[in-house]
Formats: sequence, structure tokens, C-alpha cells
Amino acid sequence: MTLDALWTALWPLLVMLASAFGAATLLFLPSEAVLVAQIKAGLAPTPALLVAATIGNVAGSAFNWWLGVNARRFEDRRWFPFAPATIAVASDRFQRWGLWSLLLAWVPIIGDPLTFIAGVLRVQFRYFLPLVAIGKAARYAIVAASF
Repeated sequence: MTLDALWTALWPLLVMLASAFGAATLLFLPSEAVLVAQIKAGLAPTPALLVAATIGNVAGSAFNWWLGVNARRFEDRRWFPFAPATIAVASDRFQRWGLWSLLLAWVPIIGDPLTFIAGVLRVQFRYFLPLVAIGKAARYAIVAASF
């Protein structure tokens, strides 16, 4: 395989991965639209696009979790965005719904903060990762199957 052929095969997957990563952070990027556009254009095999989208989106959520874990060390600073009472309320809500709420990390508006709060609340990564991955993979599979 030549370098040009390799690049032609990889660039749609890299675009999908980057778009999905950005969509899982606090950036507003429409990764579903990128997925559908690439499927319709036939730029890469659908299963490969699904894998790239899922990996990118889960990696973005893991980044949010990591930010949350590391944000707690700054909670005694004036500029820290969450008051102790806010963290207590988020903790209560999270504990009420439990770890299973991480299956909803794909939901617009609530998913990104949910993954950040999971980090702030020190949810163990070994529980975080599979739950988030299942939800996000299912979402992309449903989107792809719809087109």
C-alpha cells in the first residue's frame, strides 16, 4: 500500500475521531453529522467509522473525567467554579442515579458535564470507562443504522 493510499484510507477516520473527541468535550461539534456525511459519501467503511467515532468520543469523555479528577485539587481557590454545596448536590444526585447514569453520557447537554462530575466525584475509571463506552457506541450505531 502506498503512502497516498494509506492517507486516503485514514483521513476520514482521523476526521471522525477528532470530531467525536471534540464533541465529547465542552466544545460544540456535531460528530453525528460528520458520521452521517462520511457514511453517505462512502469515505470509509461504516464499521470503521463507528469504531473511530466511539474511540474519539469515549476519549473525550475520559478527558472530561480526568479534568474533573484534577479540578478537585483547586477547590480551595476563589476562582474554582464549584462551591462545596454545589459538589454536595451533584454528589447526591449522582449517587441517587448511581453509576448507571454514565450510560447516558451520550445525551446532549447533560452528557459532558456528567462525565466531568464523575471525575470530580472520583468515580473509579474501571467503572466509568465501560459504561460510557457502551452508551456512546450504542448511540453511534443507532445513528449509522438510521441512514
